[in-house]
Amino acid sequence: MDIQSIKNRYNIIGNSPALNYALEVAAQVANTDLTVLINGESGVGKEVFSQIIHSLSARKHNPFIAVNCGAIPEGTIDSELFGHEKGSFTGAVDARKGYFETVNGGTIFLDEIGELPLGTQARLLRVLETGEYIRVGSSKTQKTDVRVIAATNKDLLQLVQVGKFREDLYYRLSTVPIRVPALHDRPEDISLLFRKFAADFANKYKTSPVQLDEEAKNMLINYPWPGNVRELKNIAEQISVLSQDKMITASVLKRFLQPYSNNRLPAVVNTTGNTHEFSNEREILYKLFFDMKKDVTELKRMFLEMLQNPNLAAQNQAFINELKEADFVQPVSSLPATTIDLKPATVQQGNAVLIDNDIHDHEEVDENLNLVEKEKDTIIKALKKHKFKRRYAAADLGVSERTLYRKIKEYDIEEP
Repeated sequence: MDIQSIKNRYNIIGNSPALNYALEVAAQVANTDLTVLINGESGVGKEVFSQIIHSLSARKHNPFIAVNCGAIPEGTIDSELFGHEKGSFTGAVDARKGYFETVNGGTIFLDEIGELPLGTQARLLRVLETGEYIRVGSSKTQKTDVRVIAATNKDLLQLVQVGKFREDLYYRLSTVPIRVPALHDRPEDISLLFRKFAADFANKYKTSPVQLDEEAKNMLINYPWPGNVRELKNIAEQISVLSQDKMITASVLKRFLQPYSNNRLPAVVNTTGNTHEFSNEREILYKLFFDMKKDVTELKRMFLEMLQNPNLAAQNQAFINELKEADFVQPVSSLPATTIDLKPATVQQGNAVLIDNDIHDHEEVDENLNLVEKEKDTIIKALKKHKFKRRYAAADLGVSERTLYRKIKEYDIEEP
């Protein structure tokens, strides 16, 4: 089947060279049993490519199933994929077939493969290499003939380097890699896609399709599209339903585009050469706060020495004045009466006092540096910023959607 026929059959819009190449690779590899790894950002349509590969293969009349690995709890994913025996764990009142048994002879699409636990990765590797698996709670080996197509929006090689993904499984999965381009890498297709979605929704709601003026088209093309085609489709539907005018200007379009920032939570890079990893985001935040505190302590020590030495203080008076303005050095008159008791922990220079709690045993901790509350507040802000759309909030926070869901439950955050 030629590329244009595939586009027509699966309603794929666009003429980007990168998109055409990805479709060509999918068509060429379809009639083999090679494992395929589809890479691409969230919302680019990776599942459509898995359906194309299955429908053009010799397995097209056999079962096809799509499994979101990130949506299945870690404790049950082995049972979902490989099945379990009666009584193998609490709640296993009956034996159950897994996907690799029910889809035998067909194709299984494993989306968000990077979310698989390491133990499950080892079992998946055995299926790919030998076609064998064992149900949870059983010792009997079973055979299966299933083609695996995997997809991820993460850099699996980076996960391999930090020990979160098996290297042997990565190379076994990526026999044939397919890169689905992000929407911001297909600027020539954005207007075509918007026009197609607008026409579809106009037909659905029995109205005239909305159109964009030139300035609005340029704004649409220059928008970064963090949600890719899925986000563009949502915006086209919103405009079709909510806009009073059929000719959309840039000022009108701007109201529908989300303010987007590519900021991410800071990552801690392991430079010690050991294999220690932080078990969760909270440990990373702890280390960041401790490192910041250490830097501030060193800065305090340096300026204590400066204030104790009149010559150094005179030479750096301009810098000290800047610190006063930043409230690092506090005027005596502004300090509470209980803190103006000058002890060895406090040094006075002119009408200013530099308080250094780190030199002595007594140490004050700012009460608002509660890490749990900080983390909870950050999550709430991200959710509100993206109107409680978890996928976008998770991307902004730099965590997986499953981790964000767990945090929402942990902190009992109410969603509308």
